[in-house]
Amino acid sequence: MALMNRKLAPNIETVFLMAGEEFSYVSSTLMKQVFELGGTIDGLIPETVESHMRAKLASRKRQN
Repeated sequence: MALMNRKLAPNIETVFLMAGEEFSYVSSTLMKQVFELGGTIDGLIPETVESHMRAKLASRKRQN
């Protein structure tokens, strides 16, 4: 978005302020990718969701 703003109005500066983790949106696709690659997702999704993801990943590993 910042690049498009620069293209459309180069004389206007775009400022990006990041929200705190507790107020931000994290895509489920990003969470799945980080999890499957062994990254930590602690505190980013509810524990129940993480436990379901662990079970699903374990099931997939058993099938292979």
